[in-house]
Amino acid sequence: MKQTLTGIAALVGVALALTACSGGGAESGGDAASGDVRPLSIGNFLDVTNWDPASADLGFDAPYLSAVYDALVTIDEHGEPQPGIATKWEVSDDFSKVTFDLRTDAEFSDGTPVDADAVVASLEHLKEGPTAQEAYKKVDAISKVDDDTIEFAMSARDDTMLYLMGLGRSYLAAPSAIDAGTLSETPVGSGPYTLGDASVPGTEYVFDKVADHWDAAVFPFDPLKITPLSDATAMLNAMEAEQLNVIYTDKNGSDLAESYDWNVAKGLSMWAGLAFADRSGDMGSPLGDVRVRQALNLAFDREAMHDSIAQGQGFVTNQFFPVENPGHVASLDQTTPYDLDRAKQLLAEAGYADGFDVKMPMAPPFQPYQAIVEQTFADLKITVAWEETDFMSYMGKAPTYPMYIAVIAMDSNPVATVERQIANPQWYNPNPGLDSLDGVQEQVDAVFSAEPGDAQVAEIEELNELVTEQAANAVWGQNENTYVSTADFTVKPVIGLMFPTLRQIELAG
Repeated sequence: MKQTLTGIAALVGVALALTACSGGGAESGGDAASGDVRPLSIGNFLDVTNWDPASADLGFDAPYLSAVYDALVTIDEHGEPQPGIATKWEVSDDFSKVTFDLRTDAEFSDGTPVDADAVVASLEHLKEGPTAQEAYKKVDAISKVDDDTIEFAMSARDDTMLYLMGLGRSYLAAPSAIDAGTLSETPVGSGPYTLGDASVPGTEYVFDKVADHWDAAVFPFDPLKITPLSDATAMLNAMEAEQLNVIYTDKNGSDLAESYDWNVAKGLSMWAGLAFADRSGDMGSPLGDVRVRQALNLAFDREAMHDSIAQGQGFVTNQFFPVENPGHVASLDQTTPYDLDRAKQLLAEAGYADGFDVKMPMAPPFQPYQAIVEQTFADLKITVAWEETDFMSYMGKAPTYPMYIAVIAMDSNPVATVERQIANPQWYNPNPGLDSLDGVQEQVDAVFSAEPGDAQVAEIEELNELVTEQAANAVWGQNENTYVSTADFTVKPVIGLMFPTLRQIELAG
């Protein structure tokens, strides 16, 4: 049984994953209080990156971290923030303060209460963390108001803070463990489970259920086990042997589902294409000419790539705003049809009728795309020299080249897409080059100043039109994550997470 692109793309997605109002009621995943509790064994694609939520990844860490930690703010499958330890929150009219009301019935596994002092200490730890800090960039200070209320002092309005906190940037750890510096190896949270002694790091994690957890009904799983297993074939074999009952899989898994009466869930996760690191031309490449970037958008047969490489999983699109989500403009997908002759004409108009030379990085997970890039470039008389690197080094090296093959995680929150994909420097986009894209900086400013809601989405759609027309990148399509589960369970995928949290795994029926 071969490993298809969907499985390979997952590996790529980890390397290239983005580090990514008032709340309604949290959704229930089952009724543990009524005794309907069932064993759950999850087959995850990767091991936990770090038990310290200040340093953990968003990608595949969600089931691990959501087992042992409560979050101040959680998220539903639509990307909407939901109550966690914070029962509600209020944003001041001038956006200078955000006030959170806290539960009073939560306790860390070391026996200490989850009170305002502990929450402030944990959030300050997250605010200083190498990955979690992205949610708190506009938070000047975090303070206690009283025993069950805390307050954020904001430097400016922040349209993505609650979304990022819910996505996995507000898991609360016990202050004692923070002070001891032991969280990376030994999690101490207030979550519905504790990490069991039977766990074997890197092989299998066994979790002990907290009997009196405040939200026990949402976690009707006992025992709970999570097995990191990157081999797609081994994952499916374990499902067939009934050793696992929820797994991250690929097209092979979804094809087998009907035979085994498995449930299948699919959700958008990432865009694939060429990332242009030299839109300004400052690196000396021809990509500073918009006609060259537009030519590269027209030169790839997206439909053929969707069928042959992506095996029909996901959507053919030229945008990095998720299909059928706010910010995506369906009509734009028709603006860059496969047209090799027009691509050649644009290159000639830009002075590159005879092509040009370019160096690009290559690592094993990207090899499914290598042949089609070589062939397409050859048709345009572009000579590519591949510089081989290993998978773990690709992330750091790729943006030092004028362009590179990219698989980048997406967000359901359209403002987060603007921040992460267009406006703010990231490792994969160190020089956004907005000044070299006509009107884009002004439109970014319009997005951030627009009233949240329909007015802001309209501004985002206009921005999307600008970056698509000016070929900020050459997007080939958007890939899906696939999960299969036994008939007892259903999974609700979340854009922005390679594997959803335990809150998105529910008892079927």
